[in-house]
Amino acid sequence: MARAFTPKVVTANDLLEGDVIYFNANNKWVRALSDAAILTELEEANALLAIAAKDIDSIVGAYLADVKIDNAGKPVPAHFREEFRTKGPSNYFHGKQTESNTQKA
Repeated sequence: MARAFTPKVVTANDLLEGDVIYFNANNKWVRALSDAAILTELEEANALLAIAAKDIDSIVGAYLADVKIDNAGKPVPAHFREEFRTKGPSNYFHGKQTESNTQKA
């Protein structure tokens, strides 16, 4: 039996900065997961991934990532790997790492 399709987003890394980025419904790259297009059908997901993957001058490693939908209708990571990626580099506190710590305090 085929596995049910779960919601997904298109994600990649910015080629110059290395930041995790997401593709939105306007075919633009955004830095916040909450702004990403939520894909609920396989054909739709594959089509958007194909469009995003053509942006070889700006991104590297585009793929579909599983997400869950929160109570506000926004995507949140469904897997610890994606949760980790939303926080940025982990070797020391800078960028998103610093922002996450100041928000929790």
